[in-house]
Parts: sequence; C-alpha cells; structure tokens
Amino acid sequence: MRIRAGFRISYQCDQPQPIIVMLNVHPSLDARLCTPDILRVDCDLDLRQYVDGFGNVCTRTVLPAGLTTFSSDFAIEDAGLPDEVAFDARQTAVEDLPEQALVYLLGSRYCETDRMVDLAWSLFGETPRGWPRVQAIINYTHDRIAFNYAHASATRTAFEANEERIGVCRDYAHLAITLCRCMNIPARYCTGYLGDIGVTPMDYPMDFSAWIEAFLDGEWRTFDARHNTPRIGRILMARGRDATDVALSTTFGATRLSGFEVTTYELAEP
Repeated sequence: MRIRAGFRISYQCDQPQPIIVMLNVHPSLDARLCTPDILRVDCDLDLRQYVDGFGNVCTRTVLPAGLTTFSSDFAIEDAGLPDEVAFDARQTAVEDLPEQALVYLLGSRYCETDRMVDLAWSLFGETPRGWPRVQAIINYTHDRIAFNYAHASATRTAFEANEERIGVCRDYAHLAITLCRCMNIPARYCTGYLGDIGVTPMDYPMDFSAWIEAFLDGEWRTFDARHNTPRIGRILMARGRDATDVALSTTFGATRLSGFEVTTYELAEP
C-alpha cells in the first residue's frame, strides 16, 4: 500500500529568530519513499541540514520577522501490516545489552526513573519478563491516563502524568518509557505520522503521534500506550530519549505557532 503524508506549519516572529526543526522522515525510511520528502518554506531561507546524535534529520535556519510556513507532501510505501506482536520476545539482562541501548535505561528530562522505580517494581515485579512485562506496562499506562487535547502540557513529566491521570500521546509515551526503564528494559521515544488506517477515524484534528520502542530479544519493538492495539501505517520521523530529543521545532527567542495542519491517509491503488 501507499500512504500520502505531509504538513503545513507556520511560525510568526516579531524579529529574526534561529530555529531547528525536525520535520523530515527518518533516514531509515528513505528507501520506501515514492516521492521525495522535501522540506519546503514559503520564503528565501538558508536551510542547513545535519543528522543528530540519535540519527534524526534536523534542519536549522533563521526565521525572518513576520510569518513563515514550512510544508512537505510525499508518498511512501508501507507493507500494510499492523505492528508486529512477538509474545515470546525475551528481556535481555543489563550486562548483556549492547552499549548503544544503555542510554535508554537512564532517566531523562521527562522520564524521572528515580521518582517511579518503587512504584514500577511494586506493579510489575511479579510479571513475566520480556514481552508480557512490557505489555503489562502498556496496559497500565493506557488505563491510567485519559486522553484529552484540552489538557496538553509541554512540561508534564511521566511522574506528573501518572499523578494527574490526563494527557496526550506524548504523556502516554513518557510514562510507559519510564516504567520500562525502571524495570531494566531499554525504551525510547518515537514520533511521526499515524493516520486512521484500518480503524475508525478519531474525532480529533490530525496531528503527529508519539509511541515507544522497547528493546527485547535483540530488537527494538513497537508499542503504543495511547491506542494499545497494533496499528497500520506508522511513518517514523525521529527517535530519542524523550520529547526533548525529538521536538518538531526548537526556537531561540519569541516565536508563535500560528498554523498547524497534518495529513496522512492511504492512497487508492492506481
């Protein structure tokens, strides 16, 4: 199957402001692109791209005073299969983990493992190791948080999401990641497109989505605590320790988001 995806995001500045955006698909998906994933801008800007320490494509520039709009529109191949489920995937002992996975055991800006380790072990210490333990964490997170766009917060941490019991997809991801790390399971934050393919459309405006990957049996496995069901058509944009590492935009001055539109849907076969 093929998926069409893209966005239009506008920023308003009173004076020139530096910005870093992370709006391209992840390089690991390049071979699946049917049309180029080109970051476009509606004015003449010097766009400079680089790959960060987590393997994500970043673009830096300086926004001029006034309104600036970034956009992209591309098509990509997808297998059309839901997320893989591997019930027998085993948990790897910490001493046997690859060095690249160790950073995803540590606490981070939104994932305060030190504040949640006792709760995690009290909830999941008796669960079977491996996939069943991660799934138990996903089930808990899914049931613990009530999804509500009106209560989105850019500063809410995993501990706070667990206490407040409200949030959006990033809060589900942060809580699930934190509980996995507390149980010595490397977990990382993912962001990207996720359309309503194969499911009843959500009664919300389309947005980018957040999910997690947990390291089991030598592989990174996809889990989604918000939906808690395998989904079709994820398009990865970036991975990191938490939302800090994969922010869609990072500005260095007063900048206002004045327009935000995301699209992603299955294309009809020719």
